[in-house]
Amino acid sequence: MTEEAVCYAKSSPGAALFWTTLAFFGGFAGVSAFGPIVSKLKVTMTMSPFLVGLLAASPALTGSLLRIPFGAMVDRMGGKKPILILLGLAALGVAGITLMFWFFPIPRPAQYPFFLLFGVLCGCGIAVFSVGIPAVSYWYPQKAQGTALAVYAGLGNLAPGLFAFILPFMVVSLGLTVSYVFWFGMLLVLVVLIYIYMKDAPYFQYREMGIEIDPDALLLACGEELIPSGTAMESIKKAGSDWRTWILTYFYFVTFGGFIALTVWLPTYWGELFGTGLVRAGLLTAFYSLSTSLLRVLGGYVSDRIGGEKICLISFLIIGIGALLMFLALRSASLAIAGEMILALGMGFANAAVFKLVPKYSPAAVGGAAGIVGGLGAFGGFVIPLLMGLFVKINGQPGYAQGFSVFVVMAGIALILFVVLNRYAPKGSE
Repeated sequence: MTEEAVCYAKSSPGAALFWTTLAFFGGFAGVSAFGPIVSKLKVTMTMSPFLVGLLAASPALTGSLLRIPFGAMVDRMGGKKPILILLGLAALGVAGITLMFWFFPIPRPAQYPFFLLFGVLCGCGIAVFSVGIPAVSYWYPQKAQGTALAVYAGLGNLAPGLFAFILPFMVVSLGLTVSYVFWFGMLLVLVVLIYIYMKDAPYFQYREMGIEIDPDALLLACGEELIPSGTAMESIKKAGSDWRTWILTYFYFVTFGGFIALTVWLPTYWGELFGTGLVRAGLLTAFYSLSTSLLRVLGGYVSDRIGGEKICLISFLIIGIGALLMFLALRSASLAIAGEMILALGMGFANAAVFKLVPKYSPAAVGGAAGIVGGLGAFGGFVIPLLMGLFVKINGQPGYAQGFSVFVVMAGIALILFVVLNRYAPKGSE
């Protein structure tokens, strides 16, 4: 092997994928730590429905907004520093909640601003997602990015579903304060492990070592195909000036935003439309959430084999079919379950396909594009339930089924936009 073919960077793509996935899993799980306290605070505080909703939504809102700047930061400084900052802020939020319940076992309205602040901090962990996308992409060649990114996002997305099961048992057996002390400790351990073991892609390591970077030599020696260009703001501007970024953002608005929306919507849907008990409704919702996350992994593998564009096309057709079944399932729980699982299949595969396409359509601004697509796309989790809720407000109980017409329409629009996007697909390998 020639000297030029020697890679001086430490770590490997597999190790980078492992640590980045673990960071996203831990950050996303931190949001679950905030959820159980909302109902407790509602009992002891005098809060309007708006304030309750703001408190419940504060982690997810923060996580969505911070995805844009922190995702873009990767193009300037690599992924490790932004991840450490976000996990540290999330740990601070969990610590704050713990201290609030330690000093104020029965919270009063005066403590509301503090709980809102700590909810905002807890949500910082969600923003790890858009940091991990470019961080992983810079380690892998394009032909393998679909699988790598799907493993990263799919396994990370398992966190809310798993911790929604685990945390209530911990609260019952250990008590609320001890449970949050335990989770704060886990986040601190994760921060330390990431600090010690996670390494940035070869480009960033070479730059830190002061080694002159030749893109061709870096590709030959280390296999790094994508090279970042410009600052964080330049990355955002470059990605934002490309109209294709906004089509991918809409796709993710429907699929990942839809995933978040249904995770929130389905427990009420099953209870109000079919009279399902809380436990069974929770199981049906968890089945949807976990299935979507695991199918995302498979979707990434298939995207690498037959192309992200083809998977997008098929996935939005599947989403439209699943939503139509949910729309028709006014009296049939079996039909609703079938529709729910078809939606999980379509959304899981589409989520993987969209981020397979991000580095393909924005190779010089992966961080900026990941931040825009991941951050603004996640807002679907707030907008879609509001749109579906209008049907309930107007038509009452049948509105819970009629609300799925929102997904039918959005899937139709996505198919039209797909035709436009596909006409301008970059030439070359997937």
